[in-house]
Amino acid sequence: MQKKRKVPLRKCLGCNEMKPKKELIRIVRSPEGTVDIDKAGKAPGRGCYICPSLQCLEAAIKAKRVENALEAPVNADVFNKLRVQLTDE
Repeated sequence: MQKKRKVPLRKCLGCNEMKPKKELIRIVRSPEGTVDIDKAGKAPGRGCYICPSLQCLEAAIKAKRVENALEAPVNADVFNKLRVQLTDE
């Protein structure tokens, strides 16, 4: 009998719901201080997660939750990249 694996959960900054890590988009602040989207979910640095929906992204931006979670200012280019990525899906 195989042992059931535990699914890692993370909290979305937009809707504050706990969801499986694989379903969320990770935004990471690297040790050098640059902020970018982590497509693989394995980049080193401080990260935060957001649902792949525009509503969650806009809610997180409005409340400045991404900046607070990463403890660094976030360039508007990162948010624009996320908006483009979410509208393409």
